[in-house]
Amino acid sequence: KEMRIVDCGCGSAYLTFAVYAYLVHLKGRRVSITGVDREAERIEKCAMLADQLGWNDVRFVQSTIADYEPETSPDIVLSLHACDTATDEALARGALWDARLLLAAPCCQQELSEQIQADSQRALLKHGILKQRTADLLTDALRAAALEVAGYRTDVVEFTTTEVTSKNLLIRATRTGEGGGPDAVTHYTSLRDFWGVDPCIARLLGTRLAPTSGEENQSVATVPRAEPEGEGGTPSSN
Repeated sequence: KEMRIVDCGCGSAYLTFAVYAYLVHLKGRRVSITGVDREAERIEKCAMLADQLGWNDVRFVQSTIADYEPETSPDIVLSLHACDTATDEALARGALWDARLLLAAPCCQQELSEQIQADSQRALLKHGILKQRTADLLTDALRAAALEVAGYRTDVVEFTTTEVTSKNLLIRATRTGEGGGPDAVTHYTSLRDFWGVDPCIARLLGTRLAPTSGEENQSVATVPRAEPEGEGGTPSSN
């Protein structure tokens, strides 16, 4: 069947076009892909290029990630270097759409750098560069842990070498069809509470992430799949 893909914060859409070309022209798959970005000028240029190529199954929508609603739930959600909490928005929207696969390369994690506090780690946190790098790793670890609570199997890998880009971590999440269970909840809440943070991914996932009160043995809520109403290249400000 046709593979439906959404590229959140697509920017200049290098990833959008590359993924379509690879899957369709090299792998022979049926694919429809939509690039989403809030910048009207980018979207107009990308749409013109898709039209020039005659790629009718490559579409572009001007919208923030948080406000975008696909006509049909996508199979795959992509996000390449969407800045700061825009990566959280892409992951959360993908999970709420029940996408089968989420692939996100984070960028510019700033949210937790001012939140993290742990008395036992003062020697680490007093150094600005070390505090920021700790916040970066913590942000991605909490994202992966939260997705496991929400019913995904996750891992974090390097998708390319640091010679290509220093932002080379990839969060890869595959939907399992069921909640992560008490162990996943414990892993998430223990990490969150140790550092005393309130990550964006938890607020965006809402009832898909339970509990949020630190009750580690509470069962994870299952949310019925909702039918919606209806790439990255350069870093996106979505």
